[in-house]
Amino acid sequence: MGKILTKKRTKTSSIQNKVLVNILNLTKAFSGQEHNIVDNISLEIDEGDLFVLVGPSGCGKTTLLRMIAGFESPDSGSILLDGQDITNLPPYERPINMMFQSYALFPHMNVADNIAFGLMQEKNLSKNERKARVEESLSMVNLENLAYRRPHQLSGGQKQRVALARSLIKRPKLLLLDEPLGALDRQTKENTKVELIKIQYMLNTTFIMVTHDQEEAMTLADKMAVMKDGKVLQIGEAEDIYEFPNSRFVAEFVDSINIFQGIVVKLKNKKGFFGIKIEETKEIIMAKSKIELVLGQVIWVGVRPEEVGIDIKPAKNENQVVGTVIDYAFLGDKIVYHVELKNKKNIHVTVPTSERAKNPELIPGKKVYISWYYTDGVILTE
Repeated sequence: MGKILTKKRTKTSSIQNKVLVNILNLTKAFSGQEHNIVDNISLEIDEGDLFVLVGPSGCGKTTLLRMIAGFESPDSGSILLDGQDITNLPPYERPINMMFQSYALFPHMNVADNIAFGLMQEKNLSKNERKARVEESLSMVNLENLAYRRPHQLSGGQKQRVALARSLIKRPKLLLLDEPLGALDRQTKENTKVELIKIQYMLNTTFIMVTHDQEEAMTLADKMAVMKDGKVLQIGEAEDIYEFPNSRFVAEFVDSINIFQGIVVKLKNKKGFFGIKIEETKEIIMAKSKIELVLGQVIWVGVRPEEVGIDIKPAKNENQVVGTVIDYAFLGDKIVYHVELKNKKNIHVTVPTSERAKNPELIPGKKVYISWYYTDGVILTE
């Protein structure tokens, strides 16, 4: 996947750091499960954020979303929305809407009527107010010209926008989205991500979204939580989690990474670098750590493929290991080299396609030097 440029947005001062959703020690178990599907999770989600829950299938992210919506009841813990405890409120009494992966559009209704459906129970709205709200929603998702089409006459991306408009027409405090882009093809997904960011920013409505797609999470999220086995392993901005994962699982889950097991052989020097002896190749590399390490401690050093250089000549003043090119893959704007080290360990190196002309000798069977700056490696202790 490579490094993702995530969105950076400035919140208005009126909502800066105001917590909208407060989840406290939430736990849920299903019969037959070896562990709690949601295991003592606590989260704070700021008003106006697009917060993403990401993790592998079965990690508990959708169950957590359903408990926030009121479709599942927690075994213990509480959910607060804007300071109000909503843990035991039924779904229809929560100022929350949920957009399902299937979109759940009514096939016998046109686009406008599907969007308006959420207002049917709003007895205090006049017919003109309801019509104005629908027109506003159609304009928001750029579907004014398709108002009278039926769902079967729409593309996947258009159906997604209808479902989004219907979810937002009641102006909920919180919108929950369960894999909203999962059914879209790649190009439609890319376009829809841009639209989703624009709409969420325009409305300033808090979104909590579930996905198993790491690139989707990093592209969309103001903040994200990485989950595994019912637990939240790390919370933060996408760039921080990408650059500074707190475990091997998080490092490997959010994107491709080369991980070397090693032993601390030199304590921190004046520049803050530890000396690490790579177990697989016995070479010494340097890396920084935010926590103190001790001599002989077993650790892992991770470095992303795009932060690694590859050459037929040794590098100077950088971490370096020696290997042999096994294969390479052309992926349009980049080339991924597969390199085998002395101990048969494979690592990946990603370079822009334009760089290949500078090193035409990088072919299978060629001995190469793999290098990266001391500051690019991240030390992982678990």
